[in-house]
This record gives sequence, structure tokens and C-alpha cells, in this order.
Amino acid sequence: MKMSAKISTLAPIVLFAYNRANELKQTIEALQANYLANESEIHVFSDGPRKLDDIPKVEKVRRIINNMSGFKQVHRYYAECNHGLAESVITGVSQVLLKYSNVIVLEDDLQTSPNFLDYMNHSLNQYESNTMVFSIAGYTFPIKRPHDYPFDVYLFPRTGSWGWATWADRWKKADWDVVDYKMFMSTPEHRKAFNQGGADLASMLQRQQNGEINSWAIRWCYSQYKFGGLTLYPTISKVQNIGFSDEATHTKVFNRYQTILDKGLEREFNLPLDPILKNYYLKQVQKQFSFKIRLINRLKTYIGVRSKSNYFLNTTR
Repeated sequence: MKMSAKISTLAPIVLFAYNRANELKQTIEALQANYLANESEIHVFSDGPRKLDDIPKVEKVRRIINNMSGFKQVHRYYAECNHGLAESVITGVSQVLLKYSNVIVLEDDLQTSPNFLDYMNHSLNQYESNTMVFSIAGYTFPIKRPHDYPFDVYLFPRTGSWGWATWADRWKKADWDVVDYKMFMSTPEHRKAFNQGGADLASMLQRQQNGEINSWAIRWCYSQYKFGGLTLYPTISKVQNIGFSDEATHTKVFNRYQTILDKGLEREFNLPLDPILKNYYLKQVQKQFSFKIRLINRLKTYIGVRSKSNYFLNTTR
């Protein structure tokens, strides 16, 4: 069904920033260009410096945040010390959801389409009572939409962390300690089922629990799996990641997630009343997270790093 452009209560936006002023500036400018920006409240969380070299970078970021406008209201939260992304997201989203029933979340390296907020708010409104829809993603791979597929969204069993939204009742279900981890890892059927959302999920959760990484996203994804939830994705991406640079914490050099960003002209969306998991989209997205594709992309990243190193060696002689 086509959703009209008017939503009575808009979800608050939560934006997390650290030390990348250029990316943050682009993220804010894209959000300001959204149709619903001046009707939306935004909560901006700025993490503290991790090392001395980060102090001027964090200060530059906060000057940008201090001068933010174009929204209904801007709420600013400045951490004195460094908490890291995982703790910042978990505590920040939890704090905002104490006051609101839903939330739209972004990090400081995401370019959004002008209709990003429309898409998020309509989807939050449409699926508020459908607890199978655990969260809403703004990013999608550039997957060809079947000519006979009428909807502007599809479901997939993996949460998205690049421009996403959820409800307070779903967020409260998250177990950040993963208390049943040993039972999960000892059950091959559970690991196989979890990996329906991508061949890397169970191994990523293992790395999280072994202390090799610190990711809120894999624990959020595991919580969705435990409750039989799915994530709603747009057929045309409303988000482009612009954070693949030397300043990025987790993404560098080669951007395998380059997608086709929605031009944002459409503000009404064909959302199914009762969405179901479609085999076509399941297979297409699973392919992107397969071991083969991940290996190919790691090789491209390695080649990119080597080429970049050789470039600097040759230009500094």
C-alpha cells in the first residue's frame, strides 16, 4: 500500500560522532536536505578523545555540532572521555528510548537521500505492532528489483547498522552480555540458522565474545535472531557509506558496499501490510556475505592498500 507523506509523530534522530569532521559535515548536510529535517528532533552524541592526537579533531567535530541548525531541535551530548562506538551506541540509544517509543540512528559517515526520514518514519509507523519486523535498515546493496515485485521494501534476517531504526520494545530485548552464548555455540543447528543472515555472523559473534572485537551490531543482530525477527530493507538504498578512509575506525580503502543512492524524489512508499521473506532477496543478499565474495573483497582491499602505499613511496622520493 502507498503510504501518504504525513506522519503525526516523527521519530527522533540519534547521530553518533567522533573525530571525522569532514564526514560529519557531509552527514549533517545530507540530513538537513531531508524533507522532514525541520520537523525532526536530533540528538547528537560526541565521543571523547581516545588519544592526545584526537583532541583537536574532536574539538573540530564539536564546533560543527555547536553550529548545527535546520532541525526542530538539536540536543547535544559531549563525553569527557572515550567510550568507543559500541558503548556509545548502546547507552545513547537506550537513553533516548527512555523518552521515545522509536528512534532513527546514524553514525558520522553516512550520506542519506532526501527521503530517508520519510522512509524511516513511514516504516516505523506501518510496522509498529508487527514485532516480526525487528528493525529497519536504510542501506541496501544495489540489487536488481524483479519486474513483478511491487513493493519498495524487502525482509532479510540480518540487522543493518548504516542508518537504521527500531522501537523501544524491540531494543529492550537485546542481551548485550549474550548469556546463552555457550549453548548457542555448542548447537550446530543454531549456528547454521543464525548464518542465514550471512556466513560471517556466527564467527563474528565468536570474535565478539572472545574479546577480539567490540561490536554492538553483532549482538543486536543476534538478539533479532533469538526472537525470530527480521529487518526491513529498501529496494533502493536511502544511505551511502562515505566513511572508507584512513580516519575510519572499521572501514578503509576499498568500499565493497558502494551502492546506488535513491534520488529521493518519491515520498510515498509501497509497503506490504504483512511482509514475508522472499527467496529472491534472501539469496541475493546472502551471496554478498558469502565466503567467496568476502575473500574476493579482502583481496581487493589488500591490493588497494598496497597500491596506496606504493603511490606514497613513489611520490615522496
